[in-house]
Amino acid sequence: MSHDRAVLVHPVISEKAVKLQAKNKYVFRVDARTTKNEIKKAVNTMFGVTVTAVNVITAPSKKKRLGRFEGMTSSWKKAVVTVKAGEKIKAFDIT
Repeated sequence: MSHDRAVLVHPVISEKAVKLQAKNKYVFRVDARTTKNEIKKAVNTMFGVTVTAVNVITAPSKKKRLGRFEGMTSSWKKAVVTVKAGEKIKAFDIT
């Protein structure tokens, strides 16, 4: 793992991501070059939880328009991290 980049960019807070928390799944935006093992190690060390599975999705770039100018958004990568039953990530706790 390279030390010049952060593995976890930021948590994704959306309706679907909040619903997944009930199933012990947490969603993060991650660096596009990271692997599942790097994501697992980063979540283990940062939050002190046992990661049981990591699923990765690459969101494609989209065409955007601002007035008469057209451009593309960047593609990005998100990870759905499943933690061991009974464990929670305190940073996500909204209650």
